[in-house]
Amino acid sequence: MPRDLLRRAASRLRRTVAGTPPQPAPLPVLGYVVAGAGGAHPASAHVRVVRRTEHLAASGVAEARQVDPAAFLEGTDTTPYAALLVQRDILPLDAVQPFLDAAAARGIRVVAEVDDDFFTESGRSRLARAEYDPDRLASIDALVRGADTVVVSTPELADVVRPVARAVTIVPNALDPALWTAGAAEDDDERPRDEHRVLYMGTLTHAADLELLHDVFVDLAAEDGTPIRLEVIGVTEDGDSDWFRRVEVPDGHYPAFSRWLVAHRERWSAGVAPLRDEPFNRAKSDLKFLEYTALGLPAVVSDRPSYAVARTHGAVAVPDDTDAWRTAVRAAVDRGAPDARAARWVAEERTIGRDGDAWRRVLLG
Repeated sequence: MPRDLLRRAASRLRRTVAGTPPQPAPLPVLGYVVAGAGGAHPASAHVRVVRRTEHLAASGVAEARQVDPAAFLEGTDTTPYAALLVQRDILPLDAVQPFLDAAAARGIRVVAEVDDDFFTESGRSRLARAEYDPDRLASIDALVRGADTVVVSTPELADVVRPVARAVTIVPNALDPALWTAGAAEDDDERPRDEHRVLYMGTLTHAADLELLHDVFVDLAAEDGTPIRLEVIGVTEDGDSDWFRRVEVPDGHYPAFSRWLVAHRERWSAGVAPLRDEPFNRAKSDLKFLEYTALGLPAVVSDRPSYAVARTHGAVAVPDDTDAWRTAVRAAVDRGAPDARAARWVAEERTIGRDGDAWRRVLLG
């Protein structure tokens, strides 16, 4: 009798085990190394790395985790990362090779991300003026040479990087719809009747590009005589000028900045993105066109490789001619809204989640 009881118990156990649903495999973990922490990161880190990896995590294909490079090097971070995404100069020069060696010893792929020309003489000269010291530039060079692959934002930048990288993948910039989908603008009468305002925003690496607009905006007026005033966010450390006005944005990192722009978009009638004809600028992306379009602003841009694709989708690309720029800006101000093709293209093809899965492929294979 006890033997029968044991047999029946064993049979029940086998049936229970056989009926247990299989446990899902753990998600691959993507580690990313960027400046800042706790969601407070530079704009480039948000645009190129943080928003992308967070979207992958939200879609359920991976877990995303910011990595402390010191903990990784010390061995206290033992996470079996599927890949480590490292952005440009976040690693000090003397830590780059040890980091690469530690990843290789654990069989972890290192993907470097760069979004500017850090390699040509023109690029290094421009970045030096924007306070990139030689060690920062050297750390980027060492990372790009040692990484398993490098992600860039444009074909032109890929051409610059290929001679020094093992492999290069192009993933164009895209906007996070959680930040750039326009809701109701603030009703604060920011678009006055006595002037039209045109927005130019960017980092300090664009200070030289601002000079291209001087003769364009001096005494510029619409056909009805209403003055057209340039407003600048970032770009230069100079204060107000007789031909442009600085706009101070409340403190906050990229998500807060983007939402502030969306909420105050009625302040402007158009956006501009000038680029000097220099090797550094030829590798630039069309991010400004995307952002202006998401704000509901027509964009006038320099006729450079950066905007070649955007031009086919409604961007107004202008040669280096003052009269052509003045005419284009007047027309944009008069129109007051982006080309319908541009708005559709940005929403449907240049928004995270709707722009393909290149980012997932490069990180997860």
